[in-house]
Amino acid sequence: MKAYNRLLYVMAFAKLVLPFLLQNSFYEPHRDEFLYLAEGRHMAWGFMEVPPLLSVFAWLIHICGGGMFWIKFWPSLFGAFNFIIVGKIILSLGGKSFALLLGFLPFVLDVYLRTNFLFQPNFLEIFFWTLIAWSMISFIQTQQNKWLYIFGISLGMGMMSKYSVSLFAISILLGILLTPHRKIFTNKHFYAACVLAFLIFLPNLLWQYNHHFPVVFHMKELQKTQLQYISPAGFLIDQLMMNLPCVFTWITGLCWISFSRNTKQYRFLGWAYVLVIGLLLISHGKNYYSLGVYPTLFAFGAYRLEQLTAVHFKFIRYVCIAFAVCIAYLFIPIALPLFEPAKLAAFYEKNQVEKTGALKWEDLKNHPLPQDFADMLGWEEMTKKMAAAYNTLDSNEKKRSILFCDNYGQAGAVNYYGNKYKLPQANSDNASFLYWMPANPDFDNIVLLTDDEHEMEHAFIKNFKSAVLSDSVTSIYARERGSLIIILKGADETFKKFFLEKIEKDKAKVNL
Repeated sequence: MKAYNRLLYVMAFAKLVLPFLLQNSFYEPHRDEFLYLAEGRHMAWGFMEVPPLLSVFAWLIHICGGGMFWIKFWPSLFGAFNFIIVGKIILSLGGKSFALLLGFLPFVLDVYLRTNFLFQPNFLEIFFWTLIAWSMISFIQTQQNKWLYIFGISLGMGMMSKYSVSLFAISILLGILLTPHRKIFTNKHFYAACVLAFLIFLPNLLWQYNHHFPVVFHMKELQKTQLQYISPAGFLIDQLMMNLPCVFTWITGLCWISFSRNTKQYRFLGWAYVLVIGLLLISHGKNYYSLGVYPTLFAFGAYRLEQLTAVHFKFIRYVCIAFAVCIAYLFIPIALPLFEPAKLAAFYEKNQVEKTGALKWEDLKNHPLPQDFADMLGWEEMTKKMAAAYNTLDSNEKKRSILFCDNYGQAGAVNYYGNKYKLPQANSDNASFLYWMPANPDFDNIVLLTDDEHEMEHAFIKNFKSAVLSDSVTSIYARERGSLIIILKGADETFKKFFLEKIEKDKAKVNL
């Protein structure tokens, strides 16, 4: 067992360092990463988009200098922790080296290669989903009440990372309710653990209450702008595509725990999977919302495949590994940007990757790069051009000027690179940046960064003495390509009043 534990930790270390060796240094932080990094400079018990836990790691990133290594370190570290939990489940079942290898492959060949390299709430969400499942598995295996408290801590901390953790917890408990393990609901320690989870989550719940539950507004906006376009068929197909290199492992695990007489004690996990997928189908959830449910299935599938090939059909082991590696030839360049954009786009075109749906953006159109990769380009160019526009102002004009950006990615990027180019803080009324807007900004001039190509045609332009289109983002593959930088001077009182009223209306809209 010690030898297998050592192998587990060696693999976990490989999982930690591999993404750093694969991603091309040409790319910048992701659009969403800029938002979460900004939240680390505005610490609170909650934000419009997410609970506060991720902002703690953002704060640590800033303390460490804010470089790309530290931005990527935390998701990579939690990816390694996630694999360790999967490995512990495998070893608890009696698995050995081949099972550990099968449990390892999804984390280095599968969609988890991307989710564990982006500084987004997903890496924490997936980790806590897996930890919740492990705590229940371990309680069932040992009947030790300490695992119920680990469940409570996992649920509470998970809710402080992403609210969808509650979806999995509810599905797990409903799954348990459908099995003989329902006797857990008569255990006083279970309720003590639930109280512990509630107390951990309480500060964010109070924050949401005091801010009139902005998460409701955020979810409505998400439903209106993105989720309504997701089809059930597309969602189900994506469940296969996201995990394609190791699809045989999780399907084996799901079938084994759902139908085998020898795994009745784990059947609640099969029910939990069905409930999660069903709820996400009903709510038009994005494909990756379900990713936290698969690591546990990988663990059971890995152990079962090792069992089935221990004596007979050993050649199947080589087939499994060969299949995973061959599919990963196409999958890894989709999971991580291995090459510079032009080379990557040529690779996709040569291998007809658009047929997989990986190049389809939220606009439901195919593009040369995946949307996530396009969201990692053009940001420093944008900031540099913002600085050039700002520096056309004289010293007196600068004192009466603000930088304003249309969306959180732009504002976050300008603030991330701003010190390098000696820029003041950029403002935006988008996402949590709305909370950080000055209460009564006093200005005459605006350096505007907008993704609206018709901005110069809007009526408000006439409320300034001068409006000059300074520059635009030209990075070919960037999602922000075409964003305009406009220098607006001499705002009249009508515009100032309109601007302040708009900010107040936006804030009122969030405070439902």
